[in-house]
Amino acid sequence: MEHEQPSFPPSGLSRRDLLTASVAAVTLGGAPKSLAAPISFDRSAKSAASLASDEAYWRSVARFYDRTEGIVNLEQGYWAKMANPVKDTYFQALEMVNTQTSLYARKDYNADMDKAVMAVADGLGAKPSEIAITENATESFHNLMRQYRGFEPGDGVLMADIDYPAFKRFMRWQAVQNQGPLIEVIIPERANQDEVFQQYLNAFDANPSLKLMLVTHVSNQHGLVVPVARIATEARKRGITVICDAAQSWGLLDFSISDLGVDFAAFNLHKWIGAPLGLGALYISESAIDAIAPFHGDAPEESRSIRARVHPATRNFAATLAIPKAFEFHEAVGPAAKEARLKYLRNLWVAEARSMSHIELLGGTNPASITGISSFRIRGKKTVSDAVSLQKRLEAEFGVFTVMRDGLNGGACVRITPQVFNTPNDIEVLVSAMGKLA
Repeated sequence: MEHEQPSFPPSGLSRRDLLTASVAAVTLGGAPKSLAAPISFDRSAKSAASLASDEAYWRSVARFYDRTEGIVNLEQGYWAKMANPVKDTYFQALEMVNTQTSLYARKDYNADMDKAVMAVADGLGAKPSEIAITENATESFHNLMRQYRGFEPGDGVLMADIDYPAFKRFMRWQAVQNQGPLIEVIIPERANQDEVFQQYLNAFDANPSLKLMLVTHVSNQHGLVVPVARIATEARKRGITVICDAAQSWGLLDFSISDLGVDFAAFNLHKWIGAPLGLGALYISESAIDAIAPFHGDAPEESRSIRARVHPATRNFAATLAIPKAFEFHEAVGPAAKEARLKYLRNLWVAEARSMSHIELLGGTNPASITGISSFRIRGKKTVSDAVSLQKRLEAEFGVFTVMRDGLNGGACVRITPQVFNTPNDIEVLVSAMGKLA
């Protein structure tokens, strides 16, 4: 006897209804409370500057994070711990994707990707047509560099010692491909905006063959802020294309894409925005889209879609679904308040370290040049081995976790990177340890 096959989806139910029902089932009765409740913090009548030292406010924020016990973790620049509402959204989406697999991916993912792109565009002050989701800033950077249409034999490229080491390696490779010069700008280890700008200006004037440059918004080594907009303006006058590495800056600083004044930029979403690990973004201004070719073989050469510049592959669908929640939480905390708090925590330890004769501080020298990230070394101890030993000593003897950074012309260092859930007490532990390093 033949049995009649049921229709799919059942009468009266859309695939979206089924997906929603599936999510409720796999999360044991519905969404967690942290998903259902709106996220809000009381910032009424308070400036970012006043909130920076408002410990009650930051305790209310810290309650949304799972605390690491047994060590003071001041290496928060690798990637961000997800706030619990973001984590819950991600886990719920992961359950749904794992249950629905291709049914979801082939039917509904594109619409959810559109929502994620809109969240990024809104946060950055860009158009959705100027944003593509990637896995990280490195993928975004490679899309820009490998698909750039403007190179001719003999063209020079420029980088700086404060740039991300992997990006510097790529720039060296690109110079070889161009059979042109590679120019490296050396930035003073203690500098302000004017001093940094002058170093780039000198390089422009001395190297008329420059075609493309990499400029880092915030150095991953010591948190120095680079005056990107001023540099980009001068570069544009000389016909130099600027690619901005904003991997470490977005969410650490409160800004919009218009503040950078560039046509091309690479971002991470899993650092200071707080999205799940494995998420970045690519920005290409609409007016400059033709300078970057579509991903090789994926689309017609004349395509003007930014998504054609990124190979779609099979990505972590659940991570993408959590992007809007990450921005919701980031905005609820307050981007300006977040920047101010991280600078406040940085200034607590830097102020104490200035009086320690055995400590050498690195990074910005005025308020416009600093972020919540900064670095130090033991005076006279500049090798990678020295910095690794310092990092290990801080961890083993004092229970403070940090990270060694190298690539600076002046030598290696240890980076200190607090997050919004770190406290002044955590900083006191670091300061006490630094005083005993002599």
